[in-house]
Amino acid sequence: MLLQGWFLWFILFWVVVLVSLFAIGGFFMFRKFLKVFPKEDGKSTLDWEEYYVDRSLKLWTTESKELLNELVAPVPELFRPVAKQKIAGKIGQLALEERARRIEFDHIIRGYILATPKRDHKFLRKKLDEMEIDVRPYEQLF
Repeated sequence: MLLQGWFLWFILFWVVVLVSLFAIGGFFMFRKFLKVFPKEDGKSTLDWEEYYVDRSLKLWTTESKELLNELVAPVPELFRPVAKQKIAGKIGQLALEERARRIEFDHIIRGYILATPKRDHKFLRKKLDEMEIDVRPYEQLF
């Protein structure tokens, strides 16, 4: 049985689409796997994020939680919880290292900048401009 004409092209199209989708999905699953993989200290990146969020939970005020929610609003809803966890972990780390009594505006902005990948700094600056937040004091973090 020979495949000819439009049916052959239809099958080839779906083969390419499926292989591409599997490759994309595999890439993101592999990245997630690397975050769960333990580092030299025996804890993974996700373990540290969770540790800092748990330890700094009592330092968060209602205003700081609202600011964090507003900052992560541009992130697509599907990825928002992951982004929020990562950013909150970095903010908590900064606050705990400085022995802060509560999480301040400065901690949130610095943690937000440090937790955001370099490729997304353009969107981060746009969001901070929309919120009328002066980024000049944080320029060295970008």
